[in-house]
Amino acid sequence: MTTLPSSASSVRDGGGSAPILSVEDLFVEFRTRESTVNAVNGISYTVSAGETLAILGESGSGKSVSAQAIMGILDSPPAVVPHGEIWFEGRNLLTESAEEQRKVRGPGISMIFQDALSSLNPVYSVGYQIGEMFRAHRGLSKKEAKQRAVELMDRVRIPAAAQRVDDYPHQFSGGMRQRVMIAMAIALDPKILIADEPTTALDVTVQAQVMDLLKDLQRETGMGLVLITHDLGVVNEVADNVAVMYAGRIVERGTVDDVFTNPAHPYTEGLMKSVPNVEYKGGRLEPITGQPPNLAKIPTGCPFHPRCARRRLGAEALPGRDCAGDVPPLRLVVPGREAACHYSEEVLGV
Repeated sequence: MTTLPSSASSVRDGGGSAPILSVEDLFVEFRTRESTVNAVNGISYTVSAGETLAILGESGSGKSVSAQAIMGILDSPPAVVPHGEIWFEGRNLLTESAEEQRKVRGPGISMIFQDALSSLNPVYSVGYQIGEMFRAHRGLSKKEAKQRAVELMDRVRIPAAAQRVDDYPHQFSGGMRQRVMIAMAIALDPKILIADEPTTALDVTVQAQVMDLLKDLQRETGMGLVLITHDLGVVNEVADNVAVMYAGRIVERGTVDDVFTNPAHPYTEGLMKSVPNVEYKGGRLEPITGQPPNLAKIPTGCPFHPRCARRRLGAEALPGRDCAGDVPPLRLVVPGREAACHYSEEVLGV
């Protein structure tokens, strides 16, 4: 087991207000004979007890891949983590053995996947699948594990849990299946819960119920929540802080109120303008032009520059700030706000 040096462990060991989870300069590649797909390109963030961090971005931005790297469930090959660190309670998970990582999954870090129907095994009852967590990690008998499964189904508000514990996934609605997934994820009281698009394919009413349930569970347990989504409405309702991803990088980071009210990166600005606003009835949406980049051929400089209306190229650019040639670092723009744009001050109007 690799542990942090004493100078760093006090910052990341989960004690006091220190982060429970710390992701540092994480890269993930998918290497094939034809090309290398750069799915995650040097992201860093922390999550503390009781905090909700939303990771926001379009499909293909690297959100889910980064979560799978944290959980240690990437298929390798073709996935490779060439660089980075994932610290959980003073341990760098990327240097741990597969067995040690397995021990962390469940009681330490747990994950809700976006497609409950394909994530649940159709040939086992939901009670058996929930109870498996207790049999594998706590050594409970089948009878004891089944009783704990009923308790968890009650906890996530599945009606008539004792009668439904032996039902199979296909016998539940989409919203109830998602509750089963949540029950499995919280079975061992994890300190960090990663929710990957937990409301995908659910109607608006059920979405609200699922998110209310997650908030209630977070208040009960004090767990940190990493919410991966492209739904701005969900982020605005539940998140404390937000990290916006584009082309495998975090391009903006701050509190949800600051980022939503006055974005500092043109990509975030474009996301906000593409959402309907009830205050402007009949107004036109402003979609982001162009297409997301090919992660096997990410543009030079700022990866967003081919789609950016604020880009400056050649003679227009300030020295060292050519949007097509100079990669903008993620930097502090104003107190509490970081952005990876050469001209974030202009975007913010400061």
